[in-house]
This record gives sequence, C-alpha cells and structure tokens, in this order.
Amino acid sequence: MRVMKRGVGEDVLCFSIQSMLIVLIVSLLCPCIWSLDNGLALTPPLGWLTWERFRCQTNCKDYPKNCIGETLIKEMADVMVSDGYKDAGYEYIIIDDCWPASKRTSEGRLQGDPERFPNGMKALADYIHSKGLKFGIYEDFGKKTCAGYPGSEFYMKMDSQTFADWGVDFVKFDQCNADPHDMKYGYPVMEFFMNKTGRPMVFACEWPLNNLVKKIKPDFAAIRKTCNMWRNYNDIEDSFDSVLSIINYWAKDPYNMSSYAGPGGWNDPDEIILGDFGLSHDQERVQMGMWCMFAAPLLLSNDLRNIRNSSKALILNKRLLAINQDPLGIQAKAFNLGYVQVWTRPILPLGSKVVAVLFVTDHYPGKGGNYIKVTYPLSMYGITDGKQYDITEVFDGHSMGTHNTSSILTFNVNPTGIFMFTVKPL
Repeated sequence: MRVMKRGVGEDVLCFSIQSMLIVLIVSLLCPCIWSLDNGLALTPPLGWLTWERFRCQTNCKDYPKNCIGETLIKEMADVMVSDGYKDAGYEYIIIDDCWPASKRTSEGRLQGDPERFPNGMKALADYIHSKGLKFGIYEDFGKKTCAGYPGSEFYMKMDSQTFADWGVDFVKFDQCNADPHDMKYGYPVMEFFMNKTGRPMVFACEWPLNNLVKKIKPDFAAIRKTCNMWRNYNDIEDSFDSVLSIINYWAKDPYNMSSYAGPGGWNDPDEIILGDFGLSHDQERVQMGMWCMFAAPLLLSNDLRNIRNSSKALILNKRLLAINQDPLGIQAKAFNLGYVQVWTRPILPLGSKVVAVLFVTDHYPGKGGNYIKVTYPLSMYGITDGKQYDITEVFDGHSMGTHNTSSILTFNVNPTGIFMFTVKPL
C-alpha cells in the first residue's frame, strides 16, 4: 500500500534537517527490515475503537446511546475534540465488527446497517473528517466476519475501493472464518488492492494472532512488509489478568517479535481499557505505562462521554505520550530484578532511556500485602557508562535529581503497580 509520491523538489523542501537526523538515528539503532512503504504510522497510531467496551451491541431500541450505530460514533468524535483527546494526538475513530448490513447490495458492495447507519458510511466519514479526525472501519479476510457479517473473501478489490470511496483512513482486517494457511496470501492481496485505490489507509492486521491460535510460526518479515500494525495475542478483556497476560507474552518476546517493531509497523497488544470497569487506579497506570513502553498503538475502548478524571488524566499524560510517540520507535525489553520486573527502552535524545519497574504480586506469592521498596544503583538498569544523568519520574514529572551509574535510586512500587522514570544524559 503506497501513497502516490510528490515531485523530488517538493520532497526535498519538505524533508527537514530534523527529519533526516531521525531517519539516520533510526537506521543506526534499528534492524534493517523491509516495511510497508505507505508513509503512514511512523509513530504508533492513536485513536478510539468500539470493540472492547461496546462489542457487538446492535439493539438500539434498548441501548440507543451504546449500540453500534452512527449516534455512538458521532458522539464519540464530538468528545474526542471537545475534551482534548484530538489535541493530545488521538485522531482515529474506528468502528469494529457489526457495522454492516447482513447482506451486500445487488452490486456486491458492502453497506452499513440501514437502521443503525441511516445516512450511510460516507456521510459518517465526512462528519468525522469535519472534526479534523480520521475514520477507521473493520472487515475480515474470511467469508464472514467474526460476528457473522459479510466478509471480504473474494471481494477484496471491491471492498478496498468501497472504503476508498467512503473516505476511510484506517482498515482493521480480521482473520475469522478463513483457512489459516491462506493468511500469507490474503493479507498481501488486500494490501495490494488498498494500494491500487491511491488512498492512504493504515492497514491493521490480525495475521499473527491467527498464527498463534493455529500454532503456525508467524513470518514477521512478511507481516511487517504488508501491515502497519498487527495483533499478536488474544483479545484484551476488562480485567487485570488479561492485561497481565499480554505483558507476560511481550516479556517472552516470542520469535524476537520486538525486532520487527519500528516506524511504519507496530506490534499491537490490543486496546486501552482505562476508564472501563475492571482495573484499579494502579492497574490503569500499569496498562498505560506498559503500552507506551511497548511503542504500541493506543486505541482507546471506553466511553469517553463518561470517564473518570483519573483515567482521563492518564490517557492525556504528555510525558507518557511522548514516550509512546518517540521517533526511534524501539520496543522495550524486560528482565527480572529481585521481586520486580524491569523494562527498559531507548529514547531520544541519544543515550537516554525509559525504565519501568513492575511489582506483579502474582509472580511472587506472599509479597503483595504492601508496597515494595526498590533500592538499586542506576547501573542495575543498564546504565553503565559513568556519565551524569538527569532522572525524572514519568507520571507526575517530579525530578529525582542528578545521578551517576553508582548512585542508589530508592522508590516504592504498589502491588500490581508500576514506577517509571526517564534517564537523560546531562
């Protein structure tokens, strides 16, 4: 999927010295992997997605404000703008499964459910674009979507053009009801037809998730060449057990998947569930902090019309978002240190790191009745060059002072909690 290119002279004028430096740094620090060249998702996409919170609720009679329809989508777009999410960088409004009519048109085209989307999908996209936001939609590689609506198998060319005609900016492409051995052919075909439309659309794939379920080794080089982001693991649920299972999977780094993440292509641990029902405040800090450490897409799945102030503050935290959007795009790696799990991630400026320390009590039975005091020299976090560093706590931004590699850092971490700090050379 490649965007039509500008003239050489115009490209040169638009390509700033800062951009060239970032490209050089990324090329030096990141592995050389061919990636989808559509100029999109150079940092992890930020937005909102219907699935985890609103699922496949199609009963608009009993749930008029919460069913999958244009009212829900328009109201969420309004709040994205009015409540500061757009200004913070969240730009995609994405409808997951259950939006289509049960049958295609007589011409074979997809269509929105006429009762829940009475003005059609093009009008909805236009509304979202009028807010300065971007419109995302869902389809499936199989004959039917996961919820049983018309799939794209044998219709990929037509569906790609339909999405382009509607003004779609993001396509989530699922993997239900299809032969698992066809994924390596089907996803590149969909990418090819999306490219042929000439409209830039982020391509979000579920290809490696299907491989996981079917016990097939994922070809991450091919996946990255085809997709802008890809789901690797099970759907997230509204519980800390679910969040923790994803973190543990990322810690294992199966098939060295972290090496394939970077500008233009991202491992996707699924949606952000802050503001829903299943997480405590400390656990919300864990999810938001770790998804930023992962350099993961941040796709909120909550009710932005009715959200706790503490959850909103985490979602809009500028220091967390700066880590997530760091131009290097390097995914964090994990190691165990005593009773805590430590994650580190390089960021700009060069020589800087972010460190996240998790106290996950499930890993250490009998240790979770109180916070844990963590006391280690800076060198234990992989900072070993003897320089002076400025240390800043991430969530509230307070300074932890200036330290060298032998300095002892002491802080507390609550049960199922996180402590994060940046390390930047003076």
